[in-house]
Amino acid sequence: MILSAHQPAYLPWLGYFEKIARADVFVFMDTVQFEKNSFINRNRIKTPQGAQWLTVPVKTRGHLAATLRSTEIDETQRWRDKHLRSIAVNYRRAAHFARCFPKLEQLLRLPENSLAELCWRHMRFWLEEFGVDTRAVRASELPVTGTKSGLVLAYCRHLGATRYISGTLGRDYLLESEFIAAGVSVEFQEYSHPTYPQLWGQFLPQMSVVDAWMNCGPETAALWERRA
Repeated sequence: MILSAHQPAYLPWLGYFEKIARADVFVFMDTVQFEKNSFINRNRIKTPQGAQWLTVPVKTRGHLAATLRSTEIDETQRWRDKHLRSIAVNYRRAAHFARCFPKLEQLLRLPENSLAELCWRHMRFWLEEFGVDTRAVRASELPVTGTKSGLVLAYCRHLGATRYISGTLGRDYLLESEFIAAGVSVEFQEYSHPTYPQLWGQFLPQMSVVDAWMNCGPETAALWERRA
């Protein structure tokens, strides 16, 4: 059984979904700490001026030492309106805007105070939209503990994985010898970003999934295996 895992992410890039799609089980790591300036609560869309960040504001007081489960969204800021307006302005000429934007608007309008729950709900939406049937489980619902390499290995042991797909940064902290001793092989994701029809001039890789979705629509899922 193949397992992959990743922390929650807002409007993730294509590589996030490729790692999920290649696994039998995906662990949604909502027990890790919130990281400022990460992709947990922000991502980028493409504009005529280049990449633009869309950020979900959070209440950071006390949360930098807590888990994502307790990280709250700052709803005093009208971030939903801002994000929808930015996406509408920059993607209204996209081939699949008319079909996709109403779905995104409905998704973003759903009330949610928890950052982890927002990302979980959104991830489930994207997986259904793209027909990815990988089983997704929340780390907070698993009876395992640990940190870094030990925590990931605990996921594998508990869920019966024989192979683990790691992001490239896993090379910095995974203890492969311990995985091998436990009968789990480790593969590091080497995702070569595909190109696709994109608005506003020269192609920019690693944009939010919104970019590919608005431009490619139902064909977005085919991009998981496509290479630049």
